[in-house]
Amino acid sequence: MKILVVDDEKNIRESIVRYLKLEKIEALSAENGLSAKRMLEEDSFDAAVIDLKMPGMNGLELLAWIKEQGPSIPVIMISAFGEINDAVEAMKKGAKDYLVKPFDPEELMIRIKRLVMEKVNQDRVNLGMSDSNPKLELYDNSSLSKKLMHLINKVAPTDSTVLITGESGTGKEVTARLIHSKSLRADRAFVPINIGGMPENLLESELFGYEKGAFTSANTQKKGIVEMASRGTLFLDEIGDMPLSLQVKLLRFLQDKKIQRLGGTQSIPIDLRIIAATNKNLKKLIEQNLFREDLYFRLNIISIELPPLREKIEEIDQLTGIFIKKFNKTMGRSITGITQKALKKLKDYHYPGNIRELENIIERAFILADTNEISEGDIDLSSDNKRKITITGTLAELEKETILQALNRWEGNRTKAAEELGITRRTLFNKIKEYHLDPEP
Repeated sequence: MKILVVDDEKNIRESIVRYLKLEKIEALSAENGLSAKRMLEEDSFDAAVIDLKMPGMNGLELLAWIKEQGPSIPVIMISAFGEINDAVEAMKKGAKDYLVKPFDPEELMIRIKRLVMEKVNQDRVNLGMSDSNPKLELYDNSSLSKKLMHLINKVAPTDSTVLITGESGTGKEVTARLIHSKSLRADRAFVPINIGGMPENLLESELFGYEKGAFTSANTQKKGIVEMASRGTLFLDEIGDMPLSLQVKLLRFLQDKKIQRLGGTQSIPIDLRIIAATNKNLKKLIEQNLFREDLYFRLNIISIELPPLREKIEEIDQLTGIFIKKFNKTMGRSITGITQKALKKLKDYHYPGNIRELENIIERAFILADTNEISEGDIDLSSDNKRKITITGTLAELEKETILQALNRWEGNRTKAAEELGITRRTLFNKIKEYHLDPEP
């Protein structure tokens, strides 16, 4: 998260920036509206905190520019006590919130996080409503996995719940989007949420929303992702990581098609379709009492299993063609094909990262290619998941070494490392703690 703080009073803007940084939020500052305008044109921010009264371009003028020509970001106005009428005017002109000086910096942080999350949720909805998804078009128009496409075409027009299983990188979300695009809800939102990537203490409120006063920082009512996906499709990725307490609520929703916001008593009817996905064996989780059997049966009305790429090497030719078309479009190149030696090199690889890894390899080849044909030398596999661990020592030692290598490859980025390893961030955090790992800078 990156925030721009705009105030002509140095002490105020620096204290706000300092507090946000203490809260692990990246923050930059500008001393006037003109400087802020330049920064917003040159960099991307998630939100802006803007003072009303400034020399040159004041807060209202900067807000007007943001709304008419600037980036689509939420704005919080700050003002002195005597400027409340101006702050109300700013709200009418598009500001999302305002605070009167002096204010508690913690209150500012809470409001920033709320507004940014609301913007993220709206972006998800807007993305889901978009008709232009080149990857979907390419997959849909290909002859890949005719059996799979036949099943998707049969399932899509129904409202049945679908459970998609497969290793990380096999295309579970692409498959879910394809089902949505062929469904009767295609003109509505496709809203994805990664269960494993969401902190457990926030997951319930993000899914089901909350009422004002439900907890300390709940200053307003907030709709959850389930409500925002109403009449569309909700994609629950990494469903196997859902806490048992929330599994009960999800099961109740699947049965009743109604939700209650956190802290609320009203039952709200919701009409949507659910597609869930996991790279875990849910039957084993049921045996370990980590996943509810009744929820499994509710989710597993239609089951789609996506095989790993190493089991369908014959599809690499067409997948490569798909990605060449995609990157020609997105990078403005005119790559016409790939040499046989390069294709053989691709087919000889084992792809622990599956289709996502192949896509990354082709993207890298586009950057390296000097001609209009991808050659063997353009296929760089060195930075992908080629394990170079000597098979000696205990299983725990091998696991520790594998995790450490992944962390070092991604310069300590735990989200990327977990994605490569095919585990959740929560599991990775536990393993780092268990093995006392400290990745090299």
